[in-house]
Amino acid sequence: MIEKFGKAAEAIRNARALVITAGAGMGVDSGLPDFRGDRGFWNAYPMYERLGLSFIQAANPAHFERDPAFGWGFYGHRTNLYRDTNPHAGFSLLREWIDSYRLDWFVVTSNVDGQFQKAGFAAENILEVHGSIHHLQCIHPCSPAIWPNNETIPVDFATMRARHLPRCIHCDAVARPNILMFGDWSWVSDRTARQERLFDEFVADHRNVPIVVIELGAGTAIPTIRHASEQLGRRRDATVIRINPREAQILPPHISLACGALEGLGGIAAALAG
Repeated sequence: MIEKFGKAAEAIRNARALVITAGAGMGVDSGLPDFRGDRGFWNAYPMYERLGLSFIQAANPAHFERDPAFGWGFYGHRTNLYRDTNPHAGFSLLREWIDSYRLDWFVVTSNVDGQFQKAGFAAENILEVHGSIHHLQCIHPCSPAIWPNNETIPVDFATMRARHLPRCIHCDAVARPNILMFGDWSWVSDRTARQERLFDEFVADHRNVPIVVIELGAGTAIPTIRHASEQLGRRRDATVIRINPREAQILPPHISLACGALEGLGGIAAALAG
């Protein structure tokens, strides 16, 4: 592993641009739950096991139509959890490397938790491919409006029902998180589409420079982030550093680090300092 950390450090030293691609595993070291498989979800939310609901069933926009208090029970709890969570030290390491090596950078994440923004990464350099829990939209939707989630949403953990329902700022219908859920046909994608355009411009502007992709905690179950990393990795002068405790496999010359996000970033930091 030490040799791999050294190769990752060398790639960062030689890079001019950095793309950070992050999946759910990025948040585990901050204390956020791992939803890998039904058991992982039920360990975090035992009340849903009693109800016989999987993560896919709980994260379904139909709840906001049929029983919005139940729909907001899950997403209200997650809103509160993400607000109360502090990003782990790995976020700061990434920012230090950006500054120290004067790297142009962009973040691509499937996480809806807003942890990169909370860690001080500029919002205009972040692509949230599944949206953000910190923004709301109308359930219908009545318009393409997206607005900040400034709501206080207390939740009864025994029933997983919210005691307050956010409302649309235009029609007063129930509002929902601006997140792409499972089987979702009402997600307003305009905010993410704007982020995608900025990322496409970034990639085009750095077409002919050495680029490093640091992938953190992105699994194969929903492979959006892994595909993004691998697509960038096909470019000349591109190196992907895949950090994942269970699914780190990637073909050379890319680098596989079979560990958690914080451990992997810490190992690279030690190699950079050596």
